[in-house]
Amino acid sequence: MKRLGLQLVALLSLCIGTAWADPVYYTATLAGTSESPANLSPATGVITVGYDATANTLSVDLSFAALTGNTTAAHLHCCAAPGTNAGVAVGLAGFVSGVTGATYSGLFDLTDSSVFASGFLTGPGGGTAAGSEAALVAALAGGQVYVNVHTSTFPGGEIRGNLQLRAVPVPEPDGLALLAMALLALGVVRYQRPGLRALRVRAKKFVRR
Repeated sequence: MKRLGLQLVALLSLCIGTAWADPVYYTATLAGTSESPANLSPATGVITVGYDATANTLSVDLSFAALTGNTTAAHLHCCAAPGTNAGVAVGLAGFVSGVTGATYSGLFDLTDSSVFASGFLTGPGGGTAAGSEAALVAALAGGQVYVNVHTSTFPGGEIRGNLQLRAVPVPEPDGLALLAMALLALGVVRYQRPGLRALRVRAKKFVRR
């Protein structure tokens, strides 16, 4: 029975652990007031960045609207605390220019050194893609990466947002409870089977007498 209990615990741990597997997500709300120096742009935006440590990739999903000028570029900047400026770490390749609102999605292979800006690659990255990935991931975890959308009105950046770790979703209590009950029931049935067989054998012997 003790061995059975350990097996059930192991299965539950595996199921729960899978719920928090990679990737890790970071989010931010973009606004002119987050720029340094701040501005009064009415534009807004949202971004989600996902880091997959197994695939060594970085996904970026960005939406924005109501910019006062046409877009010229957008970047991930590193490494700086909120309210301070830093150089470009990753340029958002394929970012649309000449618009005041759009949705952008990109997937970056962090094993490719060309993904990183040259200043970041040779600086915090130590000259390698692996070092740049490690530096970027550490900065993301420390809240020191921000996204900046540059426009013709604000060449230094019209809206900005500092990326923060997204809250880890909590598994549904009912789902985990049902899983635990199912595993426990399975274990109980398996544990009781030898006893049931023994009772059947005794009953047969009693009838023969």
